[in-house]
Amino acid sequence: MKHSRIHVVLTAALLIAGLAFTAFNARSSRGQSPSPRSDSLVKPTVLTPNPNAARPARPFAEAAAQNSLLRNDLTWTFGSKQQHGWYLYDALIGQTLKIGFDASSPDFAGAIATWQKQKSLDPNGVLDENSWMALVAQWQGNRLKNKALATPDQLLTAPSSDFFDPERLAENREVEKSTYAAYRQMVTAAIADPSLKLAHTSPNDLAATEKFFKIISSFRSPEYQEKLRRASPNAGSAGLAINSPHFTGRALDLYVGGDPVDTRDANRVIQVNTPAYKWLVRNAERFGFRPYFYEPWHWEYVK
Repeated sequence: MKHSRIHVVLTAALLIAGLAFTAFNARSSRGQSPSPRSDSLVKPTVLTPNPNAARPARPFAEAAAQNSLLRNDLTWTFGSKQQHGWYLYDALIGQTLKIGFDASSPDFAGAIATWQKQKSLDPNGVLDENSWMALVAQWQGNRLKNKALATPDQLLTAPSSDFFDPERLAENREVEKSTYAAYRQMVTAAIADPSLKLAHTSPNDLAATEKFFKIISSFRSPEYQEKLRRASPNAGSAGLAINSPHFTGRALDLYVGGDPVDTRDANRVIQVNTPAYKWLVRNAERFGFRPYFYEPWHWEYVK
C-alpha cells in the first residue's frame, strides 16, 4: 500500500513537470520571430518599356515635313515669271544658314527658325513663301548698290585667254580694274584646289581647253545691253536688266556648266550642281564676289 502511494505521487509529479515544460515552450515561441527564409515568395518588380508608348516628338519634325514638300512645290513669282520650289538654291541656302543642306531634316528647320527670328519673322522653321521672299530679298540686298556706268579710265582689256570665247572682241573684254585683279586671285585659288581638277598651264592660268571659271561676259555698255535685249525679247527683267550691273564693269558672268547663260530650270539645275558653282558659293565672297541668286553664272564684285 505504501509503494502504491509513492508510485501515484511520482506519476503525478512527472505529469505536472511535463505540462509545465510544454507551457514554457509555447510562451517562448510566441515571443520570437520565425527564422527568415532564403527563398522569399515576393519577387522584385521589374519595369519594362512599353513599345506602344508615345515617344516625345523631335523639335521641328512637322516643319521638316513641310519643307520637304515646299522645296519642289512652292509657287512664287520673280521677274514676272512664275517659279516652282527652291530646290535650285540648295547651295546658297546652305551657305547662308551655315548648315549642311537637307531640306527634310529637323536641324535644317531649326536653322530656318533661327534665321526667321533674326529677321523678325514667325520662327516656325518652315521656308514658306513669306520667308522665302525675305531670303531672296536678303540675297538681292547683298548685290552692287551703285550701278553707275564705268568710265574708260576704270576699265582694262583682259586677255582673250581669260574668256570662254577666246575670239571675243577686245571691246567686249573690258573689266573694271579691281574686279579683274580679284578675279585673277580667285582663279589661282580655284586652280590650287585639287578637288576641282582644273586644267591649267601654271598656278595662275587656266589651260585653253578649260572652260570652267572662264569669263563669259564682263563690262557692257548700255548700247550693247540693248542690243542683247533686242536679240532675246523673252529674257525679261530677271534675265537682261535695263539698268544692268554689267554697266559698272564689276559684274562677271563665269562659266559654271551647262548652257552658259540659259535661265531655264533644266539648265540651271545642271549648273547649281557642278563642283565649280558649289566652290564659288563657298569661296567667292572671300575675294569680294557675291552672287545673283537667279543666275548661277552671274557674280558681282562688291568691295
